[in-house]
Amino acid sequence: MAAKGLIVFQSGYGPEETMNRFEDGVRARGMTIFAHIDHAASAASAGLVLDPSDLLIFGNAQDTTALMQKAQTIGIDLPLKALVWQDPSGVTWLSYDDLAWVAERHGLDPEADATLNDLSALLAALARAATRAT
Repeated sequence: MAAKGLIVFQSGYGPEETMNRFEDGVRARGMTIFAHIDHAASAASAGLVLDPSDLLIFGNAQDTTALMQKAQTIGIDLPLKALVWQDPSGVTWLSYDDLAWVAERHGLDPEADATLNDLSALLAALARAATRAT
């Protein structure tokens, strides 16, 4: 189901609660939320129908700037993004870019591994907390 370069978690919650839980986790870790884009609401305003689809754009300048200092083109893929969406059968998913794939795309050298590993672990922890019932 996942496109190349994406990590996908199935959620035990609906789209709104999944996004709320993810957003709460981002804020709790002191990260900045730059934008929240409700694609379904945008589609509705154009008279179109789209299953729930919300994009959160967020980040931490300290970590992402360190990556950009090594490969400035990675800025096209930053800040970080997470998409919460519901498929036609009603299943909710949370997806985000696989940072290893992003790093490879921009030719990052092994020097960036510590930052990438830390961010990858953080994204996975945020996704698990947002999608798994406690």
